[in-house]
Amino acid sequence: MKVLMFGWEFPPHISGGLGTACYGLTKALNKCDVEIIFVVPKAYGDENPGSIRLVNASDIEVNVSNELYKEHWNKTSFLEIDSTLMPYTTEEEYFEIVEKFSATKHSIVEKQNFKSQKFEFSGGYGKNLIEEVKRYALIAATVASQHDFDIIHSHDWLTYYAGIEAKRISGKPLVVHMHATEFDRSGENVNQIVYDIEKAGMHAADKVIAVSNLTRNIVISRYGVDPDRVVTVHNGVEPNEDNAYIDSKKNVKEKIVTFLGRITYQKGPEYFVEAAKKVLQKDKNVRFVMAGSGDLLPKMIRRVAKLGIADKFHFTGFLKGDDVDKMFGMSDVYVMPSVSEPFGISPLEAMRSNVPVIISKQSGVAEVLKHAIKVDFWDIDAMADAIYGLLHYSSLPNMFKHFGKEEVDNIKWDQAGFKVKEVYLETINKK
Repeated sequence: MKVLMFGWEFPPHISGGLGTACYGLTKALNKCDVEIIFVVPKAYGDENPGSIRLVNASDIEVNVSNELYKEHWNKTSFLEIDSTLMPYTTEEEYFEIVEKFSATKHSIVEKQNFKSQKFEFSGGYGKNLIEEVKRYALIAATVASQHDFDIIHSHDWLTYYAGIEAKRISGKPLVVHMHATEFDRSGENVNQIVYDIEKAGMHAADKVIAVSNLTRNIVISRYGVDPDRVVTVHNGVEPNEDNAYIDSKKNVKEKIVTFLGRITYQKGPEYFVEAAKKVLQKDKNVRFVMAGSGDLLPKMIRRVAKLGIADKFHFTGFLKGDDVDKMFGMSDVYVMPSVSEPFGISPLEAMRSNVPVIISKQSGVAEVLKHAIKVDFWDIDAMADAIYGLLHYSSLPNMFKHFGKEEVDNIKWDQAGFKVKEVYLETINKK
């Protein structure tokens, strides 16, 4: 079986969980004898895709005079958005984008008169993201016409237009993977542009894969997708083979409690800060670390200062690779207080490093984990109590470390790969 797969990032060039998830899943599918052509907007040359064929969309030449592409080209308006639109961004950023769009950006970027051209993609999430999403769909049509494959797989809204065009050109079935919905990112204040892309992709798809039952329910209730076409496949975690950083030396005498993720509305960083204040009122022998970046970072810094806990609070910026493992190795407790988390791989990574975890009940990973403390994201008293308990009653963290490590070792991408292959087979046979 051969799959044409569209993603937006590939390790080591990642900005969040999407690239990590794509990498883990593709490796698992390879083990299931699934051949993958993985298309990204921009390849940097230092990727290690293994047996996956990595296609750089920036190298693909498009002949827009070809009748295959005229329909897409003629109906596409390229809209410049002079702001950063991240795939996992926040309500505040979205409002800024929508306001600028409504006020000044109804103009259409002039369509160039050419027959063939390559598009240079940034490979990121910059000011022309919507334009790149639409041009990526044009590339997808070209790639689909040049390769032989059995099924198409598109990851998240950034690649849904690409999947739709590949299906139109090839006639092959389309599977879209919903890693996070617009309601996860923005609550009730959705960005209509992104919502419309998500809805179009899921309604065009033959099958929708959701990363949790939580996400599946949102897809059905908020996007009107037929429940029979939506299947849940939980994520996995990459094995930590050498465990080199477990119990790393901290160089501080205090216990360390860590938040690691984007500092955005979705991740609930403000609840972590408020819980930290409550813990420090009972025990000064604790340091709190907020590892990540995002639009709420300045607000969190100001709140920490106002609460008078800056001497016990550290902001590291965005971490990836070995730095993540080092941070977990120094941590005594990991907290994920997400307001709405489609899945959440970071608690699995923490448990893999022998760190007890506290997760919000509003997360997909709560569906699969038994040996984690689960609290409502808004309940800072329960969160603070859980942190205090893990720091002061040794039998509690020891139990979670022992059984948690054992549990997470059995949550593998291999299981997800097997289930996704079954989805492929069912979809192909039905088509």
